Amino acid sequence: MTGKQIYSKTAMNIVLFDSEEIDKPIPLYDERASHILKILKKNVGDTFEAGIIGAMAGKALIMQINDAGIAFNFTPNSDGKPLYPVSVIIGFPRPIQLKRLFRDMAGLGVSEIHLVGTELGEKSYMDSTIVERGSAYEALKNGSIQAKSTYIPELYVYPSLQNCLEVLQKEDTHFCHTSTIKTALDNVRSGCSLNALLSHNYGALDTIRDYMSMEQINEAPRIYAAIGSERGWTDNERSIFERYKFALTLMGSRVLRTETAAAAAVTIILSQLGML
Repeated sequence: MTGKQIYSKTAMNIVLFDSEEIDKPIPLYDERASHILKILKKNVGDTFEAGIIGAMAGKALIMQINDAGIAFNFTPNSDGKPLYPVSVIIGFPRPIQLKRLFRDMAGLGVSEIHLVGTELGEKSYMDSTIVERGSAYEALKNGSIQAKSTYIPELYVYPSLQNCLEVLQKEDTHFCHTSTIKTALDNVRSGCSLNALLSHNYGALDTIRDYMSMEQINEAPRIYAAIGSERGWTDNERSIFERYKFALTLMGSRVLRTETAAAAAVTIILSQLGML
């Protein structure tokens, strides 16, 4: 039986493994094996960048290549670039934009993505099959691979903004922390720019930086940034944000695509945190 050789579809700046895979050979049919042999052109005795998902990164030394696959020895040497204490709440965009959104958010290093149905958003978008575990997870993982990180953001989906914020207030200990910063981008009723809000909250930013410098990112207060669908928020949704202590901010007068606005907002936040 003959067939067409399948090469890696994703540029792998790091090869990721689940914890149970790290001591096993990589099967030759695996996309990662194709990448190592055909793209990186590695052979026995060579090393490649590798990491355990949600854990350390390091070097993998190829010990043997045979019909059983690529046998390697992994030596961890770094923390794997943990995610930043930033969560985004995003109005469901067009399904065609979701993969890029997931890749960009993972690449930038946000901890959580909360997709919400919005009052002005197209209801059919929420039926997109990409939000199922397989497709969404692969897109998120590809973003982390691009960034050479072993950490993959968590993804949550809610039918409405109200439901999302209710769940966060009830179940997320970071949400009500005194140093947590919460903002919703809005060109209609915004009080100041996103940059100005972050600069004004320099004390909270210092607290977040202190946690990060002590490598206590999971305990750090968070920055929550909400980005609406391209039609924006309704007055009712703006009132919901205000009840949950979100400041309405803007990034200029231009109307951006959802994924573009999300990437720009996270970039501004990370810059203020000194991460860029």
